[in-house]
Amino acid sequence: MKSTAIKTRSITKYSISIFLFFLLSFSYANAHQAGVATAHPLATEAAHQILRQGGNAFDAAVAATAALAVVEPASSGLGGGGFWLLHRAEDGFETMLDGREMAPSKAHRDMYLDKKGNVILGLSINGPLSAGIPGVPAALAHLAANYGNLELAKSLIPAIRYAREGFAVDSHMLDLIKFRQQALLASPAAAKIFLIDGKVPPLGHEIIQSDLANTLQMIADTNGKGFYQGEFANTLASGVQSAGGIWQAEDLINYKLIEREPTRGEYHDLRITSAALPSSGGVTLVTMLNILEGFDLDNASPAQRAHLIVEAMRRAYRDRAQYLGDTDFVKVPIERLTNKFYASGLRSSIHPNKATPSSLLPTVVSNTGTGTDTTHFSILDGDGNRVAATLSINYPFGSAFMVPGTGILLNDEMDDFSAKPGITNVYGLTGAEANAIEPGKRPLSSMSPTFIEDDRNIIILGTPGGSRIITMVLLGILEYADGGYADSIAKLGRYHHQYIPDKIIYERDTFSAEDINQLKKWGHTVEQHSGTYGNMQVVIVDKITETVSASSDPRKGGEASVK
Repeated sequence: MKSTAIKTRSITKYSISIFLFFLLSFSYANAHQAGVATAHPLATEAAHQILRQGGNAFDAAVAATAALAVVEPASSGLGGGGFWLLHRAEDGFETMLDGREMAPSKAHRDMYLDKKGNVILGLSINGPLSAGIPGVPAALAHLAANYGNLELAKSLIPAIRYAREGFAVDSHMLDLIKFRQQALLASPAAAKIFLIDGKVPPLGHEIIQSDLANTLQMIADTNGKGFYQGEFANTLASGVQSAGGIWQAEDLINYKLIEREPTRGEYHDLRITSAALPSSGGVTLVTMLNILEGFDLDNASPAQRAHLIVEAMRRAYRDRAQYLGDTDFVKVPIERLTNKFYASGLRSSIHPNKATPSSLLPTVVSNTGTGTDTTHFSILDGDGNRVAATLSINYPFGSAFMVPGTGILLNDEMDDFSAKPGITNVYGLTGAEANAIEPGKRPLSSMSPTFIEDDRNIIILGTPGGSRIITMVLLGILEYADGGYADSIAKLGRYHHQYIPDKIIYERDTFSAEDINQLKKWGHTVEQHSGTYGNMQVVIVDKITETVSASSDPRKGGEASVK
């Protein structure tokens, strides 16, 4: 993990009126150097390489996305999806690119149930039947064509080189290969790449992905179109079908990248811009912040503060389970859920020193509802353009199925849909009818790329972590509100509550023994996580001192740098 801060170029050459116009209307930041934080040093270097060659933050995002697909295949890839939150400095325009996976046309709500109506364990997690239609290739092409300075092919060069020349397996990836060894063995093409004669490779083993390099080159040569139509698309569809999946060539042709208006909110003097549905992140985050705004967290004891934050998490995740889904298919009361008056009602039900059992909250009335090995990067370029992007193939190595000859691991994001009333998904999340499986629908996600801004700073952040993503971002925002900086946000101890199961999960050393005892006395069930979780990537630009800082989570092997 690397962290640094640098001096940036002043924008005081503008007249006072123009300066105020940009500051107040567009939150414009003109940083002389760029900040990049990603989950892998090679992805960070790829982004900086493209910036040095005249690319902007959006070109660098293409490079980082593609590089992570190569060097962090357990977390994201061309066979997955994600959300890219964009800010364009020249006019303040902001948008979210929705590259979330889409259910195939032959998908149906009971596709993972047996004849008795019971969920078939593993069917929505392993193998091609668990895969939605990927969105990453469409997002790469869209970013380059609509926001970048460079041709798509140029921004893909670093990733193609990494795939052809190989990269060394680190300890984190080795652990994930061990975890998914049996699932990888079920796919000969995947086993050939990630295992050696069916066994876990040694630390430092070079992984070369020639087929993936060829696929990336094809995407470069066709500006992304070749992935979704023609010979390659037919290869994908037939490869999936031959292994028991339901993709059709038309599903790939019909995939569309969608631009969506971000979700916005305020917490005291902070302005929050986050992901829109089908990410549940923005709405859930704003709900929690609205609840907490009415409490005096600054003067609360550590145990009291944690109690109030947990109760806000509990209520927001309950609403997530009940109401949230793909707004192209279901009506979601977004305005109500993000309204401060609605939050006041939720706040009034919180006892100052007594936990509210989740069973006492209004019951979620129907079905289930997200991906631990996800990835995130944050990028700021020299002109103030910025990108926060969270990408995923869901479970480690996704479905663990690779279509022969393509080098592409398919996602298992179909598990993020609701499968049956009262049954949780692989991450313990529950959901309702709004997130039921339908052809062409996008499953609910927790990915939460976020911008935070006040009169002094702009913060670009996000993290992987499945259902815990939203609470990690929440704690990061609260840390900044308490005077935190890039390093302290990235390394902050974490805790989480998601309504069901009704317990607080926390990292070691996050709470003192005294605080844990107090929380238990107030009725909370408290459980220490077996390790650490999350991999937060943070970039901050200080608008007053004109410095940029970047930090990569010390829990994993990412890298943050400013150049």
